[in-house]
Amino acid sequence: LSAKSLDCDWPRLLRGLAPSWVAPLAIHRTYMGCFSDDSRERTLKGAVFYDLRKMTVSHCQEACAERAYAYAGLEYGAECYCGNRLPSTACKPEECNSECRGEKGSMCGGVNRLSVYRVEELRRNVIYRGCFRAPENLTDTFPASLIQPNLTVEMCSEFCSKKEFPLAVIRGVECYCGYPTRHFTLHEGAEGPRCLQRHDGSGAGAAAASTHCLVYQTPVQDTRCTDRKFLTTKSKVFVALSSFPGAGNTWARHLIEHATGYYTGSYYFDGTLYNKGFKGEKDHWRSRRTICVKTHESGKTDIEMFDSAILLIRNPYKSLMAEFNRKYAGHLGYATDRNWKSKEWPDFVNSYASWWASHVLDWLKYGKRLLVIHYEDLKQSLIPTLKEMVAFLNMTVTEDRLLCVENNRDGNFKRSGTKQKGFEPFTPEMKDLINSYILTVDEALRKRNFTGLPREYVPR
Repeated sequence: LSAKSLDCDWPRLLRGLAPSWVAPLAIHRTYMGCFSDDSRERTLKGAVFYDLRKMTVSHCQEACAERAYAYAGLEYGAECYCGNRLPSTACKPEECNSECRGEKGSMCGGVNRLSVYRVEELRRNVIYRGCFRAPENLTDTFPASLIQPNLTVEMCSEFCSKKEFPLAVIRGVECYCGYPTRHFTLHEGAEGPRCLQRHDGSGAGAAAASTHCLVYQTPVQDTRCTDRKFLTTKSKVFVALSSFPGAGNTWARHLIEHATGYYTGSYYFDGTLYNKGFKGEKDHWRSRRTICVKTHESGKTDIEMFDSAILLIRNPYKSLMAEFNRKYAGHLGYATDRNWKSKEWPDFVNSYASWWASHVLDWLKYGKRLLVIHYEDLKQSLIPTLKEMVAFLNMTVTEDRLLCVENNRDGNFKRSGTKQKGFEPFTPEMKDLINSYILTVDEALRKRNFTGLPREYVPR
């Protein structure tokens, strides 16, 4: 099988984590004017996305509202930027002359020009992160603060969102805003009597003890690690990011890009990924302007083109289900019961299970320099595993940037995994087949002095 001939690795767009409370969303098209922008130092520094075919004013406003930004700015007819501060340099109205790609007659900015709209009411998704020991000096740790009698989560979250911070930290009547840092990593939570009753969205609840604080995730994106660029000089080492389809390649690219600040490339072209900020999708895969190149290919010729590779391996049971869902229901949906119960599913397993094994075996045989990463290790130990990947790419990264990546760990994409909790489409015959391939791959990894497959792979 050739991955090049398949519809490969279309991502799943997340709507976000389940909120602890959600206010209604209302969008009003309040135009603020035409403003100057700078591609090197963005005027609106929040979330950004592109849509080369269907960008509209409402589309941009809704996206910014969901992330709790006050302003939505459109540029070049297809780009959307979000922020909480109105740009300072106004321009002539006629300088915003690029028609929106998805809305004839509406202007979506221009060349270095933003058409800026106010988002009147915001959807506020606030997620409780836990109770943590407060830093010794909160004002040194957190850039913004507010003291408010009868403080509620909503008050603190709204204040921190307007200040463009991803964390709202509450201690009594004190509200602090900031980021996870090496002085406040959010790695060691503390529940129990020291963290009395947590706040809720209505204002009820008691505050943490004076030594501890309650932390909430605001809808605002942590932007410390979102800046990315192409390599300024061509890479001397041609690196693959190789995986079987459904193994989390898109997620790994998101982590690598945000950790290093450089784009990843792809052997394929995925317009959806490009629209969501993976600009390396449009770059030729052999340009060497990207830090590594996604591929699902195997075989001697395709492997020996690369000088080294990160080989990403995921449990074949999970990978097979993810890829089957994508093939038969697109990148957002799930295959139907009819698909699972038809001849399509056993045929798929019979052909793709062997490909899962041969993909790893070929890379172990022909790969010149390999770093084997297990998807499960990346999920469970994100920072240590990502550090290992970044070091393999010969890059250095700051601790704060890694914490930013951890704060944005899921990004905007997540592949379909299982149809539903407890869903089991594998027959005993399928399990015997898959387990035999698991044992073969595990043995091959150990022979090459790599860590064997995680124990959760078998028995099934």
